[in-house]
Amino acid sequence: MPELTTHLVDYGAWLVFAATLASRIGLPVPAAAFLVVAGALAAGGQISFVAALVAAVVASVIGDGAWFLAGRVYGYRILRLLCRISISPDSCVTQSETFIARWRGASLLAAKFLPGVSVVAPPMAGALGMTLPAFAFFDALAALAWAMLFLAIGALFAQQIQAVLDALSTTGVAAAVVLVALACAYLALRGWRRRAFLRSVEMSRISVDELSTLIETGSAPVVIDVRSEAGRAIDARRIPGARAIEPALIPQALAELPRNREIVLYCNCPNEASAASAARMLAKHGLTRVRPLAGGLDAWVAAGHGIESHATAAQVRAQAQEPAGQRPA
Repeated sequence: MPELTTHLVDYGAWLVFAATLASRIGLPVPAAAFLVVAGALAAGGQISFVAALVAAVVASVIGDGAWFLAGRVYGYRILRLLCRISISPDSCVTQSETFIARWRGASLLAAKFLPGVSVVAPPMAGALGMTLPAFAFFDALAALAWAMLFLAIGALFAQQIQAVLDALSTTGVAAAVVLVALACAYLALRGWRRRAFLRSVEMSRISVDELSTLIETGSAPVVIDVRSEAGRAIDARRIPGARAIEPALIPQALAELPRNREIVLYCNCPNEASAASAARMLAKHGLTRVRPLAGGLDAWVAAGHGIESHATAAQVRAQAQEPAGQRPA
C-alpha cells in the first residue's frame, strides 16, 4: 500500500478529528476535504466509517461548544474577536445576528453549511441566550448531518479519490509540493476575498471627536445605529438620540432622512463594515453628507462620551398599546 495512504489509514480518524477541531475554532483548515478522503477510504474498508463520523462530530461539538460558552460569557466582544482573527469577511457577525435570532436552534443546522456564518453561529447562540442543552442537541445534529454529507461524497467517488491518493503517494516530494501549493492557493483565495470586501467598504470616516463636536455645537447630525435587532439585544447601548435602522431597511427610510444635514452611521463590527455598506447605499441615492463612525460604538464609549439604551421590543410594543395621552413625550 502506498506510504501516503498508509498514514491516512493509520491516523484517519485522528486526522479527521484534528482537522475538524481546527476548522471549528476558526483556523483556515478545509475539514470537509479530510472527511471526503476519509469517506473514500471507509468505502474501501481501509478505515472505519463510524470512527471517522464520531471523530468529526465530537470535534465539531467541542470546538463549537467552546465558542458557545465564550459567547455566553463575553457576548459581542467575542464575536468581534472572532471576526478579527478569521479570514472570512468582516460582515460575518452582521449576517449571523438576524439568522440566529430568527431561527434559533434550527439555524445551527443551516449554519454548518454557510461559510462565514458557520464559525460565528455558536458564539452568537451563546450571546443571544440559547440554553446549553438546546445548543448541544442542535449542534450535534448539525455536525452529524455535515459529517455524513462529506463522508458520503467521499464514498460515492471512492475510486477517483483513491486514484488521486495513489498518484500522490508515488510522486514523493512532488506530491508534498502540490499539496502545499493547493493550501497556499486556498489561503490566497480567502485572503483575496477579504481584501475585496475591505475595498468595498473603503470611504471617509468621521471620528468620535468630530461627531461629539457636531452634537455639542448644535449642528444636529442624524445618527443611525445600523446594528440588527439581535445585535441591539446583545448590547442595548446607543449614542444619545441615535435611530435604529438596519441596513436592509435603509431604502424604506430614505424619504425621512434630510439631505442638508450630516448623517453618521455606526455599528459594532470590525472595520465598520455594516455602517460603511449602509453609507454607500445612502450615497447611491444622492445623500452625500454621509459617513460611518470610525471605531463604531466601542470607540464612542471608550472616549468617555455618554450613552443611552435602546428600548427593547417589549417596551416598544407596550408603548404602542398605551393611549396617546399616557405615552411619554
